[in-house]
Amino acid sequence: MSAHAVHDTVTLTGRSLRHILRSPDTIITTAVMPIAIMLMFVFVFGGAIQTDQKSGSYVDYLLPGILLITVASGVSYTALRLFNDLQSGIFERFQSMPIARSSMLWAHVVTSLVANLVSLVVVVLVSLLLGFRSAASFGEWAAVFGILTLFTLALTWVAVIPGMLAKSPDGAGAFAYPLIFLPFLSSAFVPTETMPVVLRAFAEHQPVTSIVNTIRALFAGQPVGQEIWVALAWCVAILIAAQVISLVLYRRRTR
Repeated sequence: MSAHAVHDTVTLTGRSLRHILRSPDTIITTAVMPIAIMLMFVFVFGGAIQTDQKSGSYVDYLLPGILLITVASGVSYTALRLFNDLQSGIFERFQSMPIARSSMLWAHVVTSLVANLVSLVVVVLVSLLLGFRSAASFGEWAAVFGILTLFTLALTWVAVIPGMLAKSPDGAGAFAYPLIFLPFLSSAFVPTETMPVVLRAFAEHQPVTSIVNTIRALFAGQPVGQEIWVALAWCVAILIAAQVISLVLYRRRTR
């Protein structure tokens, strides 16, 4: 990306972030549902769920999955914001100005990243009130931050696709429902060993499980083994595929 495109992206990102600051309910809404799920599992189901953790509370076990649900919930607003901008004609107006075309799309991506990271911080703070404790070192916390950032970027580029293809605001945001549901079919809330054979096979080979297991191990200060490379490979593969498709659709839409 050229210096001109970077400057334009920063300017347009500032515009999008100001819109969020004027309407902070987006971040609040993004965090409320994962927090509600966390409260439900901790206080309603937590006592009946057996995990393979040697120590620690159930909130320690489920927090990684809650963080991924937070991201999946947040990127639905990215699709909606992009859809609204396309429908309002703002993209056409920007194209008539000396603005790098790619910067308009990147601004939405960076805005999503910033907004989702804020929501993740809110969820982690609530988890601390619920008893979450971590043995992670600074480096391990940095690794968690890096994985969540990469995961957010990957899902954000996935969100760009329905944002450009949807025919209605509801359609733009509805794509996130399967993403929000996916952690429930993983090791996020219960060990995969407790699942039926077919469901266990799916759970153990879908991306959320490797990402959740990696973050859980990092939080516990335990070795991550090969799991982290599987998690990173999933994130990078999704990111690259979604970005390529998004850019192709964007060029077709704005040419």
